[in-house]
Amino acid sequence: MTPAQRAMERLLTWPDLTACPADCGTGHALRTTRDEIVHFHSARDVDLHLTRRAIQRFHYDLGGSSAIQVVPDSDWVTVHLDCATDVDLLLSLVSVALKAHQNRPPSAPPAPAGCNFHRVTVLPRDVVSDR
Repeated sequence: MTPAQRAMERLLTWPDLTACPADCGTGHALRTTRDEIVHFHSARDVDLHLTRRAIQRFHYDLGGSSAIQVVPDSDWVTVHLDCATDVDLLLSLVSVALKAHQNRPPSAPPAPAGCNFHRVTVLPRDVVSDR
């Protein structure tokens, strides 16, 4: 079982999330009644809809992880799943994302649907750590 499959299997047990096709057209997604939260694009690459406010709040923490790619001007982050720790990190960040989406006022317009797919190139960790 791939890391993304393990993560999806665990997240499907959460009562607030349901599976659906990803709006971007690639892969599977998990959504709440209001928003898509997670896009599973491959066996290892996942886009997470954190919201811009949550990304700003946790910017330094997100930037400190070699598993996370922050894309400027995006409400999404890309998480590369290499190991069980990355899956646990994703699960923690999904909790943050759910909270961020719950705190958005009901009258607020829906966030843009565009995830980071085709906007991010994920490098193997050994390449990233050599920098």
